[in-house]
Amino acid sequence: MLSGVEWGEYRIGDLFEVLSYKKRFDANKVTLHSSGHPYIVRTSANNGCKGYLQEDEAYLNEGNTLSFGQDTATVFYQKIPYFTGDKIKILKCKDGRFKKEIAPFFISTIDRAFSSFSWGSSSFSEKAIKAQLISLPTRDGKIDFMFMERFVAELKAYLAVTGLSDYTLTPEEQQAIQDFQEGKLQWGKRTFRSIFNHIKQGRRLKKDDQQKGALPFVMSGVSNTGVVNHISNPIVIFPSNSITIDIFGNSFYRNYSFGAGDDTGVYWSTERKYSKAQMLFFTTAMGRSLFGQYSYGNKLRSSQSLNFKMSLIEKDGEIDYNYMETFIRAIEKLVIRDVVLYADRELAATQQVINQ
Repeated sequence: MLSGVEWGEYRIGDLFEVLSYKKRFDANKVTLHSSGHPYIVRTSANNGCKGYLQEDEAYLNEGNTLSFGQDTATVFYQKIPYFTGDKIKILKCKDGRFKKEIAPFFISTIDRAFSSFSWGSSSFSEKAIKAQLISLPTRDGKIDFMFMERFVAELKAYLAVTGLSDYTLTPEEQQAIQDFQEGKLQWGKRTFRSIFNHIKQGRRLKKDDQQKGALPFVMSGVSNTGVVNHISNPIVIFPSNSITIDIFGNSFYRNYSFGAGDDTGVYWSTERKYSKAQMLFFTTAMGRSLFGQYSYGNKLRSSQSLNFKMSLIEKDGEIDYNYMETFIRAIEKLVIRDVVLYADRELAATQQVINQ
């Protein structure tokens, strides 16, 4: 869709008013609430929103604008009025056709324009922001707003169909990420068999004996997460919501029923109903505890692993399942955000071709 686009260069200052906040609210002095008006700071997470303030509305910045972090170059669309922290500029488009549906296109091109600058650069002065050139689709010498709206709409439709449309962190998810990054968590050790009341080894099934079918068959290796075939043989079928660990210590979560070879151990629980997010946390914790210890000369068997220990988050001496759930949801959203921004990569690739 982008390959046939005509591009033009425009100065940010010609397209946007570059405004300063009406009042700076110090992050160390404000009281955050669960409701109120968004408090936008220089963080790259959660659309720049650190929380919500209940302050004098006379100091609100306009909605339908872009917030720009002066020393981080983080750009976000703000639909509704908001308060700001330090070093945030407000970009108000001079063209009345600017709206939420088009903003992602502008954000991707602005991000690309500032990608060569480093964090903390003094280059993000108001003068420098206004002078920066960005590339936009052009038709008959004017910005092609219609194309941008159609492109973003088609992108969102694709993301909705594939289930990748929600990537905004909730305040709880943002806090979980922050606590992890700042080392505020308490960790404790737990044995594999204290978490799973079923730990079984798969059964040998030679390649020549495998009959074509619909059941995924798992063996050792990381290619295709260890799924080597789909079979119909009458073998033990392991349940979904399980974890497999092969003879080399490679661990994978399985959200489907499957068969497993004798080089693969399977871990699951019928005593406690673990969520998918909790099982993903276990998968990573188990994999880290086994990393680099096993090879062809030293193969792992599930029967050896009963008393192996993994590191888990604790609260008051108990496993903090709620944190694990929230943390994994946050990680998934951050990954989804990278997928959503694939449009930026398309823009960059197209721009590279244009510049050659």
